[in-house]
Amino acid sequence: MDGLHIIKSIAAMPHMFVGGVPSERAGDSRLASVRLGAGVAHRIGLTSPEFSQGEPIPRAHSAEGASISPPLNWVALPEKTRSLLLICEDPDAPTPLPFVHWLLYDVPPELLGVPAGLQGRVPDELCGGHVGKNSFMQSSWAGCAPPKGDSAHHYHFQLFALDKLLAIEPGAGRSRILEGTGLHVIGFGELVGTYQR
Repeated sequence: MDGLHIIKSIAAMPHMFVGGVPSERAGDSRLASVRLGAGVAHRIGLTSPEFSQGEPIPRAHSAEGASISPPLNWVALPEKTRSLLLICEDPDAPTPLPFVHWLLYDVPPELLGVPAGLQGRVPDELCGGHVGKNSFMQSSWAGCAPPKGDSAHHYHFQLFALDKLLAIEPGAGRSRILEGTGLHVIGFGELVGTYQR
């Protein structure tokens, strides 16, 4: 079944560049939160001052706009949190796995959020955290850019509280990060925004 999904997704990938409605999508079942079994973890409140749950993400955070990363805030981390992992994925993308737009890891639990515009640099605000690779293989935020003419895509900002530091080299990708995370998720929060071109 997974093999067939991969073949269909690869066949649908041209829609990313030419627009239209793809025949196959990654799907919610392939989100990082599902793979890590985060649904049963302690619930973290994750919000943004720029959009609410299920609402459109402002153009400034898209490839059509300034393509800056959005600000996020969180509350109610579990007591034993050692580090935070933030992944933004688009499961509506015509790719075998959800398209990774943003990946931050080893973020210290003392932080209560991240400001807008972190991009690829590792700013003082991350206090030693790392920016991982997105699906373009760049260590930065990738602005929302669903195929033109497609329905609104859903961008899942997933925050994981871990009971350990990943201590993985800077610039790691999704697979390496999820492999290192394993059974160490003790808290989870999610904010879903939409974007349509």
